[in-house]
Amino acid sequence: MEVVYFAGGCLWGVQAFIKTLPGVTFTEAGRANGTSHTLEEDYDGYAECVKTEFDPTVVTIRELMGYFFEIIDPYSLNKQGQDVGEKYRTGVYSEKPEHLQEAKAFIGERNDSDLIVVEVLPLTNYIRSAEEHQDRLARCPNDYCHIPEELLNKYT
Repeated sequence: MEVVYFAGGCLWGVQAFIKTLPGVTFTEAGRANGTSHTLEEDYDGYAECVKTEFDPTVVTIRELMGYFFEIIDPYSLNKQGQDVGEKYRTGVYSEKPEHLQEAKAFIGERNDSDLIVVEVLPLTNYIRSAEEHQDRLARCPNDYCHIPEELLNKYT
């Protein structure tokens, strides 16, 4: 199994969507690439993200990127739906350079690649979100989510 981290606005919907994708074996709500090191430090600079474990014999990074681009606005800086702020930025993070190369290639092949504001960066640190954020939409389906319901259920 391999791991990649997707930030696409509020992590509740991103996790609900990603966990339905073919080849995804595990998801966890968290925060990536910030400067603090504990939950008590208010997640300074972090992006809300979903740790995504996947089987590379079933799904590739490029395929995961295609799915990811279904649920984000890749041209919107620090905003997805009604969620606004640096923590809602879009990004792809990994400890494996080949994941980042594939993500950059996916973006680079698009005709509008120069307009896309999705970060593609090495994972510098990660903090697991509190239990109340894990699989939140499964437990509280009426909570706000910027992803349309038909997309949340597209691959189930």
